[in-house]
Amino acid sequence: MKVIKTKIPGLLIIEPDVLSDERGFFFEGYNKERYKTHGINDIFIQDNFSSSCYGVIRGLHYQLNPYSQSKLVEVIQGKVLDVAVDLRIESPTFGQYEAVVLSEENKNQFYIPRGFAHGFSVLSDKAVFHYKCDNLYNKESEGGINYADKQLNIDWMIPTEKAIVSPKDMLLPYFNEAKMNFKF
Repeated sequence: MKVIKTKIPGLLIIEPDVLSDERGFFFEGYNKERYKTHGINDIFIQDNFSSSCYGVIRGLHYQLNPYSQSKLVEVIQGKVLDVAVDLRIESPTFGQYEAVVLSEENKNQFYIPRGFAHGFSVLSDKAVFHYKCDNLYNKESEGGINYADKQLNIDWMIPTEKAIVSPKDMLLPYFNEAKMNFKF
């Protein structure tokens, strides 16, 4: 597998070694020891799946400490734009984001450590999204940032009139008003 460092410390794009032939393909989706050699030492304890149609924007979500989560995300079916925003106070990239296209074709993964808000938009007719988490979901520690925050200025690659956003996500605060308790 190939691991690509992004401009934001800690965020990694993982390109698996895919074996393909006329029968289909095979690749190793996760191997604790191999990921450890690239600095991913998390012990993933929860797997989540979501299915969404074109235009859906989910996020930007996170959990506050001590319930924050590292995530290893990938697309099983379809194509998404995956986004992670650095919320680590004193980070040289605080308030910056990284966006990466994940798809069933490229089979790439995006590693997002604790201290980041996460969201994605669906660019295909349908997408099945999978992510591993290193901490259990805790409702009381939910945090979020409005996807339309002007300061972040994220291009979700979805026309505004076609965006489908949950009522809950529409009410999320903007970056400057969001609760954060992460350190770099």
